[in-house]
Amino acid sequence: MNINDQTSMIYPELSLNIIAREQHNISRKQISDNALKVLYRLHGAGFQAFLVGGGVRDLLLGGQPKDFDIATNATPEQIKGLFRNCRLIGRRFRLAHIMFGRDIIEVATFRGHHQETTKNVSQKSDAGLLLRDNVYGTIDQDAERRDFSINAMYYSIDDYSIHDYAGGIEDLEDRLVRLIGDPETRYREDPVRMLRAVRFAVKLDFDIEEDTAEPIEELAPLLRDIPAARLYEESLKMLQSGYGLETYHLMREYNLFQQLFPRVAEFFTEDYESPAEQMLDLALDSTDQRHDEGKRINPAFMFAAILWYPVKALADHFMQSRKMTEYDAIMEAGNVVLDEQVRSTAIPRRHTATIREIWQLQLRLPRRSGKRAFRLMELNKFRAGFDFLEMRGEIEQGETKELAEWWATFQNAGRNMRQAMVADLDDGGAKSPRRRRRPKKSKPKS
Repeated sequence: MNINDQTSMIYPELSLNIIAREQHNISRKQISDNALKVLYRLHGAGFQAFLVGGGVRDLLLGGQPKDFDIATNATPEQIKGLFRNCRLIGRRFRLAHIMFGRDIIEVATFRGHHQETTKNVSQKSDAGLLLRDNVYGTIDQDAERRDFSINAMYYSIDDYSIHDYAGGIEDLEDRLVRLIGDPETRYREDPVRMLRAVRFAVKLDFDIEEDTAEPIEELAPLLRDIPAARLYEESLKMLQSGYGLETYHLMREYNLFQQLFPRVAEFFTEDYESPAEQMLDLALDSTDQRHDEGKRINPAFMFAAILWYPVKALADHFMQSRKMTEYDAIMEAGNVVLDEQVRSTAIPRRHTATIREIWQLQLRLPRRSGKRAFRLMELNKFRAGFDFLEMRGEIEQGETKELAEWWATFQNAGRNMRQAMVADLDDGGAKSPRRRRRPKKSKPKS
């Protein structure tokens, strides 16, 4: 098979459909001023300039895009020469970031087919994974290289038309997520596309087109070859963007969640009723609610919840096999589970430290006698620890639920009421036993 045949098999020849300005609903008033500045400057310098991808898709759907990405035939170096507020990033594919304070407009050079270049700027693994991709081409080639039809539409700043290369308009109307090219080859080229297919389907309330969906379950293990840092970022997009609960269920259906959280997958059941699965539902539903209410979302809390019952099960094993105390067993099990997890999703150290604090608080919150309850409430991570305890109470019921209810009352009570609550614990025999001090060694007589 020659190079041209191989290229056409992976990237089929697309049919360009140009939608004139009067035939679509996108107006420049909907595009950010900073994105328009970049588009006009590139166009004024003689380069092609298009708003592309999710920005075009979301505007056509009547939404407000989170980001405005731009594609051009200018190279990264040429872009940098036009904008003093530009920095070049990326090794796998070189990108230009034009910075307007906190607003960043991402500009990408049209990508070409890596099979057709002799330059040492493209690299694939033996399994077909694209490792490096600084190959530049035409807008037609760039459209063929894009992942989904609904992301292969380009808004031209020249005449305000939309260039639809892969039937994206039709797929928007049919509410379909469809991969461009041969699905198995494109997934092998970049396995993260499987995650993106699920994320777009849930976010847009679309279906995944049949041929696009068919290979996912079998090819899901390819995600293990993706750098853990990239999968960490993808996990946040999947689970913390307001659709986490629904996304988790669809990921699980396609065997994708199991690749990112292999230790958690050991606790999956047919009826979704294990404590680990109940915690996943509670934690992700809570995260979705916080997102909808515009509240801050801490990734550490989500990961602490997802991993808690695997940690607890391993700790129980350590207490039996190694005769460890509960505290030592939880801490040791936490280290083991986190060390495994960061190999799949590279959770930053600042978050793993918080995760350990939340778990540690589960062991400290039952100890409320004397001044301990007052001191615990002063801890920086008390609220996260308490919120986590409430979720555990909802799942475990019994003493855990009673403890969570006690803390809920204690937080809202006045000073006198709090002292009375602690006194009741002490009178009821809940006072923690004092540690016996070792007798001091007598000094030898001189």
